[in-house]
Amino acid sequence: MRFAVDTGGTFTDLLVEDDDGTLRMFKASTTPDDPIRGVIDSLQVAADGMNRPLADLLGQGSLFIHGTTRAINAIITGNTAKTAFLTTRGHPDILVLREGRRSDVFIFTVPSPEPYVPRSLTWEVTERINTDAEVLQPLDEAEVIGIIEQMKAQGVEAVAVCLLWSIVNGVHETRIGELLEQHLPGVPYTLSHRLNPSLREYRRASSTAIDASLKPLMGAYMRNLSQRLKESGFDGRVLIVTSGAGVIDAADAAETPVHLINSGPSMAPVAGRHFTEVDASAETAIVADTGGTTYDLSLVRRGRIPWTRETWVGGEYRGHMTGFPSVDVRSIGAGGGSIAWVDDGGLLHVGPQSASSVPGPAAYGNGGTEPTLTDACVALGYLDPDFFLGGTMKLDAAAARQAIESRLCGRLNLSVEDAALAIVRIATENMVQAIMDITINQGIDPAKAVLIGGGGAAGLNSERIGARLGCPMVLIPDVGAALSAGGALMSDLMSDVRATLFTTSDDFDLQGVNAVLAGLKARCEAFAAGAGAGAVKTEITFMAEARYPHQVWEIEVPLRSDSFGSDADVRQLVSDFHDAHEEIFAIKDADSGIEVIGWSARVSCQLRAGTIASLSDAASGTGAQTSRQAWFGGTGWAETAIRSFDSMQVDEDVSGPVIVESSFTTVVVGPGASVSRRPSGSLAIVPGGQD
Repeated sequence: MRFAVDTGGTFTDLLVEDDDGTLRMFKASTTPDDPIRGVIDSLQVAADGMNRPLADLLGQGSLFIHGTTRAINAIITGNTAKTAFLTTRGHPDILVLREGRRSDVFIFTVPSPEPYVPRSLTWEVTERINTDAEVLQPLDEAEVIGIIEQMKAQGVEAVAVCLLWSIVNGVHETRIGELLEQHLPGVPYTLSHRLNPSLREYRRASSTAIDASLKPLMGAYMRNLSQRLKESGFDGRVLIVTSGAGVIDAADAAETPVHLINSGPSMAPVAGRHFTEVDASAETAIVADTGGTTYDLSLVRRGRIPWTRETWVGGEYRGHMTGFPSVDVRSIGAGGGSIAWVDDGGLLHVGPQSASSVPGPAAYGNGGTEPTLTDACVALGYLDPDFFLGGTMKLDAAAARQAIESRLCGRLNLSVEDAALAIVRIATENMVQAIMDITINQGIDPAKAVLIGGGGAAGLNSERIGARLGCPMVLIPDVGAALSAGGALMSDLMSDVRATLFTTSDDFDLQGVNAVLAGLKARCEAFAAGAGAGAVKTEITFMAEARYPHQVWEIEVPLRSDSFGSDADVRQLVSDFHDAHEEIFAIKDADSGIEVIGWSARVSCQLRAGTIASLSDAASGTGAQTSRQAWFGGTGWAETAIRSFDSMQVDEDVSGPVIVESSFTTVVVGPGASVSRRPSGSLAIVPGGQD
């Protein structure tokens, strides 16, 4: 038995997969003060739903896979450890100067971002290594010991070490690590050449500082999670979702927590790729994961999940760069809990503020008074107050209407229904604009893409979004309400390793490159034999970080083998680079050579055979209603049929307006649209011209 848990801003999603492939979904409220309690609560809900004691249920488990926002929330809220930064003498401003870029180069009134580690906690170390790995100035160990004593006096809780050119010779960083263990025992540290051996000084320093600052928090979180699961009866393997659409052991996650920053959202495109292949013949899919707080967007192109090297925390250029490539996921503050408000000019806005899980929308009855998207959908009749989360949670329809009426109707001079519909329309437009940003800017026509709606709130307006974009199809998987958890069940155990070696296609260092690739391969094989032992399938892929001469930035090019045997292999790499450059930038210089500055390898260990099945019908029931009044623009109140997921026959075509319910999501199909069910269990919607 396998468990996959994704902790969101409002709900904690759980998928339970039996050994026979039976899949069940459960949800519990997220507990921000103690997220692990929300995880245990979701497991208790599952145990109660399956009529089994919690210890008995967990005792049958072999894998527990967890996606968490704990790391990124700590960075955004400033709740990381008090971290010191050590760098080569003469270069204390790496985190201050960054890469010299601004969000708008013509606006000088905006102050520069604060460095991730303040200058007051930055120390310069006497040492120097050159680009050829030669020691120009030995490490002053006495000075380092003195610095450590200063750290003690300032109560430093973590240490980041990033020295110049340690990526070609890490002897000085290694020695500093030994001195830290000797003179500052128990305080975690991160060495840049071990964590991120790549060029770009700011990115390497930033990733090192972020990683070190997260170690105390995430180490405690991982230990606490494993311990509390064990106390509850689980004795299997605990895996954590990474930013790279894979999973790693909890112990490894505690050692390199920088990889957990986009844990959770990275799994939605994994599930999206699966349903694109199974349910649609489109080449491109837009994967939208709508939670209570955020709207997370990603793409699938030709069966591949796009990656980005520009991963920022806290806003592009204004935040901090992680220094690692990750699945390209964009998020905006829009979800079921997004608050609707009117500005001083009388304009209606939805989000980015969220009611979160505490107190939640007004309809939750937990003290919330601000109107949200969820409240609007209750007022419009889209949500059944008696069947929210399968009836386990009752909604207060009167409170939802009261919140809209008291906060919005008077200022907008609208009825409750018109104000609620305006909330839905504006939330939809916010989501549409976010989708256009990630598609049109990359040369993708959204009208030729399938929209995959995931998250518990996805069904409320995904058909509207599809109609607005002109998408030919909108897919709502039956596990869509826990799309990221579904992706986690399909994910592989992964490890990425990197090394720096500069060479050019005109003077290719065949021996040196092959030695680097052999070293990367050996590290991948060691991982596969250790953490990946017993995997169903193991695959190692290699990449080159290459550029045209004099270019500033590199792109990653897949290698066709794990070594270069002849000049023909080098020419093939150059040709592949030209093709990759043309795909990304729509231009190539076929007569130019290339420069390669780095090499990387990824080992993927498949933990299970096949993909996930459709949900058990027990999770797809509906409430007592067969129809109810729902409000649509242009028609007003209309008697709308209510169907359940499991009552929809495969390939049965149902015209809107119709509302399709399960215990975990509600899918609104408006007038002019139609919906059918795929063999996989997904709902396939042909959007109409809503409103």
